[in-house]
Amino acid sequence: MLLPTEKTHPKQKLEDYSVLLYGQPKIGKSTFCSRMDNPLFLATEPGLEALSCYEVKVPDWTIFVKVCAELSRGKHPYRTIVIDTIDNLWKCCAEFVREKQGIQHESDLGFGKGWQLVKDEFFRVIRKLSLLPYGLVMTSHVEITEMKTRTSTISKAIPSIPKSGREIVLGMVDIILYAESMRTNEGAVRVIHTQPDEHWEAGDRTEHAFNRKLPATLPLSFKRFEQAFYNHPDKEPDTEEAGGAEHAE
Repeated sequence: MLLPTEKTHPKQKLEDYSVLLYGQPKIGKSTFCSRMDNPLFLATEPGLEALSCYEVKVPDWTIFVKVCAELSRGKHPYRTIVIDTIDNLWKCCAEFVREKQGIQHESDLGFGKGWQLVKDEFFRVIRKLSLLPYGLVMTSHVEITEMKTRTSTISKAIPSIPKSGREIVLGMVDIILYAESMRTNEGAVRVIHTQPDEHWEAGDRTEHAFNRKLPATLPLSFKRFEQAFYNHPDKEPDTEEAGGAEHAE
């Protein structure tokens, strides 16, 4: 029988949700992700050399699809899959489609068909990966775009993945985190924004499941984020921040 007989309950573990973490290069996104539950990095670019982690290099879309198939079979210890970065993975997908179609550019097919083929292929594989019983984290670089309001033009930080891919990712993830360096009286500090703002893309759809609202801004520390996610008070010194290891990408 395919129809359910009982209601589902909100999932209570962070690794049951999908996350997009984007921000400036080398601000500490990969280090943040390395603190998650048994992560496996699917690396589409260099940047993990300073980290001790499990990593699969993903130079092209074909390798990525094969890795996803292996992950779907289970029989591995990983609880969190980290795509680092989703920007480059989109480029791999576009390259795969162009080669398959024998074209130089998506526009060569006309009527937007080339772009739609890339979007369909990207969605097909990422959707299947997101449905696996593992946490899914995607990192992205940041792009500053000009947004017009009724009275002015403002600068807004958004993930740098192209629009078609960005729409898929933003619609899929449960949590969107924006990492940046902010200047204070004590100097520059690295933070993550968890709530939407006219100057950046962010958000959290898990707050009702946990009966809480994440602080709008937190230090760029996975320990601090995890404590806020589970409503746990910060009772111990944050050695993760003090150690300075988050300077790694």
